[in-house]
Amino acid sequence: MSQPRGVPQVRVLKEGEAFALHNDGVLEIFFLGCGSAFSRQHKQNNYLIVKGDTHVLVDLGMTGPSALRENAGLGMTDVQQVLVTHSHADHVGGLELLALTNRYLGIPRMGKPKLRLLTTEEYAPLLWSETLAGGLAHNERRPDGTELGLEDYFDLEYFAPLADAGDGRPSFHLTVGSLELELFRTMHIQDSAVDCRDSAISYGLFIDGKVFVSGDTRFDPALIRSYEGRALTLFHDAQFMCGGVHACVEELRRLPTDIKKRMYLMHYGDDWKSHDASEFAGWAKERTVYRFPG
Repeated sequence: MSQPRGVPQVRVLKEGEAFALHNDGVLEIFFLGCGSAFSRQHKQNNYLIVKGDTHVLVDLGMTGPSALRENAGLGMTDVQQVLVTHSHADHVGGLELLALTNRYLGIPRMGKPKLRLLTTEEYAPLLWSETLAGGLAHNERRPDGTELGLEDYFDLEYFAPLADAGDGRPSFHLTVGSLELELFRTMHIQDSAVDCRDSAISYGLFIDGKVFVSGDTRFDPALIRSYEGRALTLFHDAQFMCGGVHACVEELRRLPTDIKKRMYLMHYGDDWKSHDASEFAGWAKERTVYRFPG
């Protein structure tokens, strides 16, 4: 029997099984973790996208290096392309180690190409100056005596800005191998921001014209409306206490039923089992492959 349109095939990795970074050309999303920044039961909410011979690691937080090894059966030098949604530690805390491992172990010892960083021109300088430079700029000197920069660790691939869809929300596009990626600004930090343009830079992702991943965001009905017509499946940030800088489950319950039935909740706290998600597609789970045929 064929899979109903919009319903992913879901499979949990077997014990000792590694997640493959190439497949038969079907879009797959694999959650290294599904937990919030403070979860002790789960790794943090980072994931891998695979389609054909193309893979992208989206975020690598503090638990990311161990999640790659323990949940995916992968090493740091297996990663070829990485995208960072924003500079909170649960999304970027492992990136310095990824960069160092690939520069000093992967490239000279394995002949591995330099990591590709998929980013925007607005975010790249902030990622370097406010997050990575303290640990990466001073490891060595270039031949001309200057400090290292972001481009010494990564080949930079920039998203192109998209035309304004009408709500003023900045969005961007990039073709990566067989993948089509659309990046959009989210309304995350500070909680006083009135829309995403007032917020510190944070992004969500629309993948291959069919899968919406909210990234970290407050409840933003306009954002969901702008993508739910195209999205077959949605993964949404969800916390249990309302207020602050993440959408809460009670707010997401206000959405129309047809949206909730396509929506998996992610980035949640350790008390998730005491909360009812029956209105939704379910909880996103770590060590789990979501496959989107067709």
